Amino acid sequence: MSTKKVPLRQCIGCGEMKSKKEMIRILKTETEGIVLDATGRKNGRGAYVCPDMTCFQKAVKSKGLERAFKMSVPREVYESLEKEMERIGK
Repeated sequence: MSTKKVPLRQCIGCGEMKSKKEMIRILKTETEGIVLDATGRKNGRGAYVCPDMTCFQKAVKSKGLERAFKMSVPREVYESLEKEMERIGK
């Protein structure tokens, strides 16, 4: 019997490879802009970050979102994502 492969994703903050279910997906859509995708099922370009504020802050400092989405990210977007991360995160 073969075992099912677990999808791994890299955190844009710390760079660790973790299971997709352990991570929080940040999504870039054409209509909504950049939002958190708690379900992990919405359509759009996604980047993953650990559910930890230190990883999110590292991603902001190293411009991980800007590299992942290949565009500049306004400060307001970072602030709204930070508020959502505090609500969801541990």
